[in-house]
Amino acid sequence: MAGNDLSLNLVRLVEELRQAGASPSDDVLNRLAGEIGSAFGAGLDEVAILRLSSDGALSFLTPVKLAKLGSIPTSNTHSLAVKTIRDRRSECVNNFSVYRHPTVFEAVALSDEQKAAPIQKIVSAPILADGNVVGVIQVSRRGKAGDPMGPDFTARDLAELTTAATILGKYFVTLPPPASALARPKH
Repeated sequence: MAGNDLSLNLVRLVEELRQAGASPSDDVLNRLAGEIGSAFGAGLDEVAILRLSSDGALSFLTPVKLAKLGSIPTSNTHSLAVKTIRDRRSECVNNFSVYRHPTVFEAVALSDEQKAAPIQKIVSAPILADGNVVGVIQVSRRGKAGDPMGPDFTARDLAELTTAATILGKYFVTLPPPASALARPKH
């Protein structure tokens, strides 16, 4: 993985976002997700950044298409993102297809090129700011059973995603909500 490169690039990008002071555009959010995804050999649509809203729901910032579809209530007992928040701990699941979880967002085709495919492997980390959980970042490998999914996530990947979450957390609460995060339905 690109540990130091990812950290430096994220610091630069997040600082740009903070200085801009406006809601991050979909293009900027895609750039952020792309930077993270490339460090893990994952596609743009395999990076999820979720923000904990004041009403207690996790709202997608990325993938942008999911940001427009809905959010995850923190009362959801089977969501890995909610578990990540509740336990305040990073986790790696390389057999996610057998892990009990809601699949509503996996059923969405995220782009014309990327048809809907289930998540097979995932790494998840809480985004913390001032000791409070403010979001979750996840990188996944998607595909149909039997398709090549890429390598399993490792302890090193978990550490790198946790570092990325720490960088995001330092600025996360200073960013206004993105325009696409307003008035979304809950799932």
